[in-house]
Amino acid sequence: MNPTINNTLDWNRLDPAAQAQALTRPVQTVAAQTRDAVAQLIQDVRDHGDAALRAITARFDGVSLDSFEVGAAEFQAAQAAVAPELREAMQQAVARIERFHRAGMSAGYAVETAPGVVCEKIVRPIGRVGLYVPAGSAPLPSTALMLGVPAGLAGCREVVLCTPPRKDGTADPAVLVAAQLTGVTRVFKLGGAQAIAAMAYGTDSVPSCDKLFGPGNSFVTEAKQQVAQAGAAAIDMPAGPSEVLVIADAGAQPAFVAADLLSQAEHGPDSQVLLVSDSDTLIDAVQAEIEQQLTALSRVDIARQALSQSRLIKVDALEQAFVISNRYAPEHLILALREPRDWLEQIEAAGSVFLGDYTPEALGDYCSGTNHVLPTSGAARAYSGVSVSSFQNFVSVQAATREGIAGIGDCALILARAEGLDAHANAVALRMGAGA
Repeated sequence: MNPTINNTLDWNRLDPAAQAQALTRPVQTVAAQTRDAVAQLIQDVRDHGDAALRAITARFDGVSLDSFEVGAAEFQAAQAAVAPELREAMQQAVARIERFHRAGMSAGYAVETAPGVVCEKIVRPIGRVGLYVPAGSAPLPSTALMLGVPAGLAGCREVVLCTPPRKDGTADPAVLVAAQLTGVTRVFKLGGAQAIAAMAYGTDSVPSCDKLFGPGNSFVTEAKQQVAQAGAAAIDMPAGPSEVLVIADAGAQPAFVAADLLSQAEHGPDSQVLLVSDSDTLIDAVQAEIEQQLTALSRVDIARQALSQSRLIKVDALEQAFVISNRYAPEHLILALREPRDWLEQIEAAGSVFLGDYTPEALGDYCSGTNHVLPTSGAARAYSGVSVSSFQNFVSVQAATREGIAGIGDCALILARAEGLDAHANAVALRMGAGA
């Protein structure tokens, strides 16, 4: 039988072009195809508002909706539909997510930079934010937790959440309960690029938001980028199809590594998983484990599609594995190494890191406390995962007394005149009691 992952590569036998190809994500090959389609969807929502949303929802979700917003009765039905053990698990997750994020909250500060000159930073919540919770091939109530908790800690005035409707016209009950656990009460049954357009530009039903958050498929990611480029709404980051890179040594557990690779592969056909190891034996064992574990998965067909675009990469030394990882900048990076913490300083770019054999990426997805809304497609080189600060603005404030401007005014005058900005210089000079 042919192996599920046919792309087993020896890194040092590849030329630079082949190495670049090995680290190419599947979504990069379809971006050009989706760009025009997404632009048209966004324009339809801008031009026709709720009417466009109804037509697009009927086309893509197969359901006709008179109203998009979830009402009290649907929230109550969701509460009754969710099993007690699931509710308890979500409550536990909320507590850990809140504990982790509260510990990292930024505080304002003030400092006297010169006698009579005080500069400050004040922290303010973003007024209205829009959260996107995917529910395409599988609903993700955990994403509602990951977004709702930091939004609540930030103190945003209004939080709007969009999630795709089911075929019966309702939202996934677990997503609704998760939203309520974080204090989110405005939920709209909208998915895809059309949901992003609605939250960015607003319609009669959906309020426009200042900033949009959440992961999604390539259409959702492209829509977020387009509305951000148009200045309609800010976005958290490029957070598209899921991905994981595992660096494993000869002592790693093949079953664990295979399970971690499959846990990302089952997200969607455009997900990507990579294993980088200095051990041929480990790579072969992982490949065998993937074949064995794959057949037991309910989402085996989706996982197989993702695995067809995945890679098992052999390197001569672990140091080279980290060079590859930093170049790839994975959303999730698992260090299945004997002394994983010793390698932390080698990491330059990754969304979230998981240390050792007993820290599966799935813990971070659900309940360890860190956030699972992370930069993908190499964006981890410049973006960080969602945190409370993602939902806040940081405003600088300064105040100078008469003595303060007298002390530092000459500095400003010299710089302003060097730039040829006479009005700037005059604004300072007048206060110093001299002509420009």
